[in-house]
Amino acid sequence: MSTGPGADSAPAPNSHHDTGRAAGPTTGPAAPPRRGGMFSSLRIRNYRLFATGQVVSNTGTWMQRIAQDWLVLSLTGSSAAVGITTALQFLPMLLLGLYGGVLTDRFPKRSLLLLTQSAMGLTGLALAVLTLTGQVQVWHVYLVALVLGLVTVVDNPARQAFVSEMVGQDELRNAVSLNSANFQSARLIGPAVAGVLITAFGSGWAFLLNGLSFTAPVAGLLMMRTAELHKADRVPRSKGQLREGLRYVAGRPDLIWSIVLVGFIGTFGFNFPIWLTAFVDQVFHAGAGTYALFNGLMAAGSLIGALLAARRASSRLRLLVGAALLFGLLEITAALAPSFWVFAALLVPIGLVGLTINVTANASVQMATDPAMRGRVMSLFMMVFMGGTPLGAPVVGWVTDAFGARVGFLTGGVISMAAAALVGLVLARLGGLRLKIDLRRGHQHVAFVPRIPEATRPEERELAPVA
Repeated sequence: MSTGPGADSAPAPNSHHDTGRAAGPTTGPAAPPRRGGMFSSLRIRNYRLFATGQVVSNTGTWMQRIAQDWLVLSLTGSSAAVGITTALQFLPMLLLGLYGGVLTDRFPKRSLLLLTQSAMGLTGLALAVLTLTGQVQVWHVYLVALVLGLVTVVDNPARQAFVSEMVGQDELRNAVSLNSANFQSARLIGPAVAGVLITAFGSGWAFLLNGLSFTAPVAGLLMMRTAELHKADRVPRSKGQLREGLRYVAGRPDLIWSIVLVGFIGTFGFNFPIWLTAFVDQVFHAGAGTYALFNGLMAAGSLIGALLAARRASSRLRLLVGAALLFGLLEITAALAPSFWVFAALLVPIGLVGLTINVTANASVQMATDPAMRGRVMSLFMMVFMGGTPLGAPVVGWVTDAFGARVGFLTGGVISMAAAALVGLVLARLGGLRLKIDLRRGHQHVAFVPRIPEATRPEERELAPVA
């Protein structure tokens, strides 16, 4: 999301690689410089196992998402029903997400992931049995989505926080970016395979393959060398841990306002299952193969965005806000696209910019957070980003059903753009900056400049360097 104090990006407080470096000369040999590169974190065996398992299960997950959305639309003919399914899958994150963070800080993350990944596989197998036997009804899909959402409450913060235990602080940003690249690579493969399976055999086979795909991450977790993990101190059980996490975020304006922005984007701007199914069905009058194509185009853009993020050395508030503004503008443009191919082409940059928002937010929050608080902070991040969907999806689905696919997509873009502009102005003010408009030729037309020569308030000193 945003960084903490510092010129470009900030490590988490109390990170080991900062301790004692400025104290003077050392007697031992100097540590070798870290070898950078787009795939540097893959040099770590435990992370390679994790990434390999995730690309398999992520492919299955995307197959199930496409099949699930299309199955609900086939059973009901309603975009609102697709929105309800999405809402049920993310409702537990909204209601219980912070408790998932408390559990993540309290218990070993690897053990939690073994349980949650196994449970996710079972949900896919259950839906496969119902569909392949011809017994599936829409309420079955709703129930499976809700159960999957309950498991995600713990799985998401545990997976996010476990990354730092596998790679350490130095490789954290690269690993987070590669996780996104991993996810988007699967997003390229999964929808394409799902489109073929749905067209040829029906949705049930996509659900079956998704259930079986979770054997890969479970095997990877079991094969890890636990002695090579960067162990994080577990937080003992005590009262007030949830309030403690909220107070921690509330005292960090660089975190809280960025989380607010991501909340608006996640609630109103990321409802693509609703919009894309509606455009395929209502505007272009096509089938499941076109829906898979649209998802694949977005995934291609997202993959490019993830790889670019892996090369980026830092995250700044201006990148997050600027990407959110551009994201809203692209959605507005796509909503008004005059033809099929113009709409399809715009999905690539939408995927790229949306992924930039996600990676910038995720990596920066983790890097700026105390390790003892990371599970709770990441649960708040995921609760706001994903948990807002149950609030936004039914509303967006209703708008799409009532006024058409174009108006629904347009609404999401307008809200995203307005939220980015508002939060950008708030962060600029907190950082001691003001908006400067200069229309002279050869000058930067729009820029944030210092409001006063030197920021004097603590929050201004913290935010000004990264704005």
